Amino acid sequence: MYQGLRRTLGKRLTIIVCGAGPADRVGNLVHLAQADGWTVQLVATAAAVPMLDLSQLETMTGAPIRTDYGQPRHGSRRSSAVDGLIIAPATYNTINKLASGINDTYPLNIAAEAIGRQIPVIIAPFVNTALAARRPFIDAVEQLRSEKVRVLLGAGEWVPHPPGTGAEPSARFPWHRAVKALQAAVPDV
Repeated sequence: MYQGLRRTLGKRLTIIVCGAGPADRVGNLVHLAQADGWTVQLVATAAAVPMLDLSQLETMTGAPIRTDYGQPRHGSRRSSAVDGLIIAPATYNTINKLASGINDTYPLNIAAEAIGRQIPVIIAPFVNTALAARRPFIDAVEQLRSEKVRVLLGAGEWVPHPPGTGAEPSARFPWHRAVKALQAAVPDV
């Protein structure tokens, strides 16, 4: 059945959106991924849900947005049966929990399983300089990178912003870099 899904859906991508400043613009990422030939499914953290236009995003993807372990509506596929996963914007909390192996939400479960299955995972963080300077965050990024997760952090990718200045960085969040990193990680299926 997995191969049958691949033939009918093409390249399959799950995007996990967290409750950070750029979350309300995740439709940009959906559009870029679809333009690159991906069939997209969205998973949202509880903190992201109030920031999203759920009906618009469901129309864009043609699938319900998953938020928890409950039965998917309309028979949507399991979020972990994909060819790639992007977490964007990824919060300090999500990055630290994922690196520590904490699996207490549906989005974290999807991400942890993708890493364990060696599915390409791209993380585009949205954190400020104070949080990015903390040892737990630095260690989390190193841990995830050691597991072959592509964390878009640093010069030429995404540079954290000073605390309290998230509005302008939200507007220029590098959605295109996440898709570019995915293109490099996943050959045409």
